[in-house]
Amino acid sequence: MDGEYKTLNDISLESNVLFFGKESCLPNYFFSGNNVRQNYVIHYIIKGKGTFSSANHPAIQLQAGDVFILPKGVPCFYKADSKEPWTYFWIGLSGLKIGAMLAGSSLSTQHYLRQVQNSNFCNSLFQLFDALHRPTSLINDILIESLIYQTFYHLDSEYPIRKKQPKNNSHFKLKLAINYLNDNYSDHNCSVSSLCNKIDISRSHLYNIFKAEFNISPQKYLIKTRMEKAKNRLKNTPSSIQEISVSVGYIDEFTFSKAFKKYSGFSPKAYRQMVRTNSHIKK
Repeated sequence: MDGEYKTLNDISLESNVLFFGKESCLPNYFFSGNNVRQNYVIHYIIKGKGTFSSANHPAIQLQAGDVFILPKGVPCFYKADSKEPWTYFWIGLSGLKIGAMLAGSSLSTQHYLRQVQNSNFCNSLFQLFDALHRPTSLINDILIESLIYQTFYHLDSEYPIRKKQPKNNSHFKLKLAINYLNDNYSDHNCSVSSLCNKIDISRSHLYNIFKAEFNISPQKYLIKTRMEKAKNRLKNTPSSIQEISVSVGYIDEFTFSKAFKKYSGFSPKAYRQMVRTNSHIKK
């Protein structure tokens, strides 16, 4: 296997990085040491996939973009996939405040998060990992400590611990899903994957409740929401097509125009001309 491992000497009672490293695992590789840690070890999966399980939780498949944690005092097992073994980096943390800060996140209960790669939490985690590789100095020590708190701030705000819901909660989940899509369609990072992670639901269950209620998939619901908003803005605002594409969650005008034509049968420009012509005729 190809990787790195480094321990640090500075010890803080409140929050501290004990060690960090990176590993490109061989097929079926699993950690054979003590599976009950005396600290907290966060792993981010860079590529590939594998299996992870922790005490009183079923084994799950995780992949690139996912995070899992080895919590203090909790038995865990993790194993690289036989065909696409994962590469991950890890950061080992200790201190009186680490447990308290972790407790505000759903990572503290389920011990993993799916598809966090576009989150502020992930960005801070990468910044922290990068800072740990720099030469020791007072300025860098301050940066590391600040990044620890920043990472947990984003973790707790973006992935807060969820209250338990009743077992028969499909209607409640559907309402949460609709609210999420309606509130976030303008964000290009809004997707079915981010929705599933946000409301803690499987893609198959989400698909089933959308089909039962609307007879369309969650992905088509999101596209419909974006396209109907775009149609309204093409009709009622002087905004450019580029501005409208960004406002409904598309990074570039070309991708938006292609999606809009597939949805409506018209290019955005042709649709705008058509509705304006019809409006003048009616007058």
